[in-house]
Amino acid sequence: MRLTTKGRYAVTAMLDLAYHGEKKPVTLTDIAKRQEISLSYLEQLFARLRRSGMVEGVRGPGGGYQLCRGAAAITIAEIIAAVDETIDSTRCGGEANCQNDQPCLTHDLWMGLSDQIREYLDSISLADVLGRSGFRAVAERQDREVVMVSIERPLQRGARL
Repeated sequence: MRLTTKGRYAVTAMLDLAYHGEKKPVTLTDIAKRQEISLSYLEQLFARLRRSGMVEGVRGPGGGYQLCRGAAAITIAEIIAAVDETIDSTRCGGEANCQNDQPCLTHDLWMGLSDQIREYLDSISLADVLGRSGFRAVAERQDREVVMVSIERPLQRGARL
């Protein structure tokens, strides 16, 4: 399976949104800081996620993004597909033209693996991941780290608290 940065970042950003967006919209700037993802990259990903109907933008003061559906209704596979990521373990992209326009010896093996991965990721929702042990502790640590960085930066420039 070739899951690139695009797919991993999209899943990470959606988990951040699902966790922090329970009460109010979340800005991409906040997600970028917590997850250490480029803001411009997040903007590209969220444009695709918006087109696929998973997120919506909220304008005005206190605006940002929110999920269009509950976290239980959005699967990890759906997020990956929304950013044009494929889950494919074959060399041929599933076309069965691996060797001289014919399937290779291992084509069915790798197709089976791709199917298993796709089924697994399709069986896991954002809510499932949010409910896993340790998730909340990691999210809280990220929140603390962002606060610490925002306090340390002014101090590094000679500012007072």
